[in-house]
Amino acid sequence: MADILLRDGYIITMDAQRRVFKLGSVAIEGDRISAVGKEVRERADVVIDASGKAVLPGTINAHTHLSMTLLRGVADDMPLMEWLENKIWPIERNLKGQDCYAGAMLGCLEMIKSGTTCFADQYFFMKDVANAVEEAGIRGVLSYGIIERDDPERRKSELQAGEKLVKECHGTANGRILTMFGPHASYTCSPECLMQVKELAKKYKVGIHTHISESQDEVERVTKKYGRRPVEHLDAIGFLGPEVLAAHCVWLTEQEISILRERGVKPVHSPVSNMKTASGVAPVPEMLAAGIPVALGTDGAASNNALDMFNEMKFAALLNKVHKLDPTAVPAQAVLEMATINGAIALGLQDEIGSLEVGKKADVLLVDLKKPHFVPLYNVVSHLVYNAVGSDVDTVIVDGEVVMREREVLTVDEDKVLEEAQKASGGLLACWEAIR
Repeated sequence: MADILLRDGYIITMDAQRRVFKLGSVAIEGDRISAVGKEVRERADVVIDASGKAVLPGTINAHTHLSMTLLRGVADDMPLMEWLENKIWPIERNLKGQDCYAGAMLGCLEMIKSGTTCFADQYFFMKDVANAVEEAGIRGVLSYGIIERDDPERRKSELQAGEKLVKECHGTANGRILTMFGPHASYTCSPECLMQVKELAKKYKVGIHTHISESQDEVERVTKKYGRRPVEHLDAIGFLGPEVLAAHCVWLTEQEISILRERGVKPVHSPVSNMKTASGVAPVPEMLAAGIPVALGTDGAASNNALDMFNEMKFAALLNKVHKLDPTAVPAQAVLEMATINGAIALGLQDEIGSLEVGKKADVLLVDLKKPHFVPLYNVVSHLVYNAVGSDVDTVIVDGEVVMREREVLTVDEDKVLEEAQKASGGLLACWEAIR
């Protein structure tokens, strides 16, 4: 007997055959899927009527900075480096653990309500972020953002902070919280720092979350300092490998795409952030054509300004179409893969999440299709990418637990989360205003 049965829904499995069942069911026992398909006859303690709803794997936000929800709208319409150096980094110097906790709770709430069940995060005070993730009931792959700037003493303390997070949090919350090392980028971390990160990641058998070639300015800085473009530089020092989660990857040459493929690096496309900061258009069609499983992420809410993966899917599909003047450049099916199974591959979790298959973790969404913008329903995958928004998500299940049912979040007090986040943001900005 199952614990939960999602009955008579439009099942989008995202399995190897990309099977879709127009009228199917999903059974869940404990934290795993026990049956998927048309002929699921199991009884269950909890039966959820999925008729008129799409049932699909939870979306995976493969690159964000969760607590930056507190900086949403603080610094808009600015070039990336000016945005970072003149606004974001100065404000962040005043961050405290309770701020990051409040911002992370807000981010978890926003992700639950828009259908994200797993995310990869790189930021600060990550133990506080982990506490929020555990309380909210979703899945997080967390890394401390290492910014060392060629300072040996700072390198030591930053690496210690990254290692401390891995030691304390990896595998906690019943396995929902995993960790990585998080060197910010090749222009904020020296080769010595990056290679020490590489060794630590190998020691603890975890991944590495970093930024690569996000902007032209970054490429110029790295090239001027090291004589090579970022991907070439990182390859030359031996940093790249299948454990590397590479956010953005906007400014790539054909040779660099080949290097990423050969080294097994996992790029993450963040189209909304890249557009908002005018950073450029990532060569997603070229990477996909090369066989690279590109994932999808929102980046932080300060540069997006939301964490809605359905919104991100639509822009991922549209951006390269207009850039290439080719409506076939990134089709809807490829984008849904980026947001689900490719995200799982990027995090090394493809055997656990990313598709609805027997034995996998029960991370599942129900999207309400009984709305005007879904009618008529010709192609459910196309509609999920081009029509859906986060507020269409009706029910969210993570690790076999219902965390939202019919738009009601069951794990956190929404009003309290909103109030505490507003208070934390106000205090953070007041500190910045007082000292600048």
